[in-house]
Amino acid sequence: MSRDVQLKERWEILVEKLSKQFADGDNLELDAIIYLVGIQELGQYHKKYKKDDKLDLMHIAICRLLEPYGYYEFDYFDDEGWPHYIIKEELPPLKAGEQSVLMKEAIVNYFVTKEYII
Repeated sequence: MSRDVQLKERWEILVEKLSKQFADGDNLELDAIIYLVGIQELGQYHKKYKKDDKLDLMHIAICRLLEPYGYYEFDYFDDEGWPHYIIKEELPPLKAGEQSVLMKEAIVNYFVTKEYII
C-alpha cells in the first residue's frame, strides 16, 4: 500500500473516531484536531480556555507534532505546567496543500504512537 493511501485511510479512521468521541459525530476539521492535541499535551482537560489560550494550545500541538521531524525540541514546563519548545530548524516554505499533508501525517503518527489508532 502506498504511503499516501495509508495516510488517507488512517486520517479518515482518526477523524471518524475523534469526531464520535468529541463532536457527536460531526466531522472535526484539522484545526480542531490540532487543538485537541494541544489539550492532550497540556493535560489540563477540565478547564475553560480563552481565545489566546486556544491559540497557545494549538501552538503547543504544532510544536509537539513537528518535534519528531526535527523542527522543534521540548525545552521546559513553566510554573503553570505549559510546555515550551525551541525552534531547531525553520520549516521550509510549503504550499497550503503541502502544509495540510505534513500536519495530517504528523497527527496520524502522533495518534499511532499514543496507540489511539493502528
